[in-house]
Amino acid sequence: MPVSVSVSVQVGEALVFILITFNHWRGKRMNKIMAGLLLLAGIIHLLPLPGVLGAERLTALYGLSFNEPNLEILMRHRAVLFGLLGVLLVYAAFTPSIQPLAIIAGCVSAVSFIAIAWSVEGYNASIQKVVLADIVAIIALVIAGAIHVFSKN
Repeated sequence: MPVSVSVSVQVGEALVFILITFNHWRGKRMNKIMAGLLLLAGIIHLLPLPGVLGAERLTALYGLSFNEPNLEILMRHRAVLFGLLGVLLVYAAFTPSIQPLAIIAGCVSAVSFIAIAWSVEGYNASIQKVVLADIVAIIALVIAGAIHVFSKN
């Protein structure tokens, strides 16, 4: 084999090796970014979980009085549901097969809360913090969704 062909083959093999290594590294990096984004959204959705402990915790979270038993029951149950969603998002950070489901569920939750809050208006500073946290969660989940879609191509 002539030297020029041998060098060309070696350069070609080196380029293939570099591309495979880069794609592997990029894939691992994207997986870590995806996991971080899902963890962030999961933590945001876990924040209401202490509300399950009672009216005092709910008052601390939302700046409202929860003296009415029916309202307390509903809000404590809401805390449980957010805990479940938060656990799903955290678990999805490490389980790629459920990431699309978790991303969709988290987005539906956050977008619906923001839509309801904006349609009602006049909410307090504690609810404003929840709106802002949900905006952060949506941004994280949209980026995670984009990574999921574009990393498949």
